[in-house]
Amino acid sequence: MNSIFGDRKTIFILLGPALLLYTLLKMVPVLWSFGLSFFEGNTLRGFDFVGIENFTTFFTDKAALQSLGVSVFFAIVATVGQVALGYGLALLYVFVLRKGSSLVRTIVFFPAILPTVAVALLFKSFVAVGDNQGPVNDIINFFGGESVEVLASTAGTMATAIVMTLWSSMGFYAVLLYAGLLDIPEEIIESARLDGANGLRLVKNIILPLSLPILLSSIIFSLNSTLKVFDSLLALNNGQPGTSTAPLTLYMYRTAFEYAEYGYGSTIALVLTILCLVFTLAIFRSQRQKAEV
Repeated sequence: MNSIFGDRKTIFILLGPALLLYTLLKMVPVLWSFGLSFFEGNTLRGFDFVGIENFTTFFTDKAALQSLGVSVFFAIVATVGQVALGYGLALLYVFVLRKGSSLVRTIVFFPAILPTVAVALLFKSFVAVGDNQGPVNDIINFFGGESVEVLASTAGTMATAIVMTLWSSMGFYAVLLYAGLLDIPEEIIESARLDGANGLRLVKNIILPLSLPILLSSIIFSLNSTLKVFDSLLALNNGQPGTSTAPLTLYMYRTAFEYAEYGYGSTIALVLTILCLVFTLAIFRSQRQKAEV
């Protein structure tokens, strides 16, 4: 086995097709999009080189900055909720339910495999009013209140989107963090308990520091996925009311494919990529500084 993987020719033969496929499907489109960000136009009217004009336009475009704010707000709130709920469930699985947690894990994880658009339409029906009024307004009416157009307001739409995201994803992060907690040696936990560490003290001083790597990985994964949210907000309310809940991905889609401004659309995509990279590097840097201290 060592002689096989020590042969560079063999390694190239084994990895070459996968690397070629990855390059064609991933790197080429990224580089192509990066090149388009320096042009304006489309395939019908042609492309004109504009240099960095698209980037300067982005930072003076109120609609783009609004969408950027929506994406960042949604990502931060959803990430905090996803990781916190997932970590709480993981602790529940390991220290309360123990071996009997498999059924609960399966039930909680189930929404994660449902199509995102289907989940969005389900939650849209929950808060619906009118002839097909949903259970949310039925409950409000039962207690004597008037029906509320939840999706008619920015706050209502965003709250619904966040609750929907947490419901559909917390099971995934619970399983991810559960696997990390299982790697903590039982001997360390038992020693801490013998020293008097129980409950919150045990979690804060022993479990949390030892599970920090998988916790940071979950935060990075969650941030990058929520920053790129698209289909759920599109299916829920199409970025409405107005464009107040339209994330940067939806603005990019409309710019590139509805208005046929491929160059500016590529610029928005590049800004979103840089934003994901900045968040990831910031988390890594903060962890490195803590490790050095």
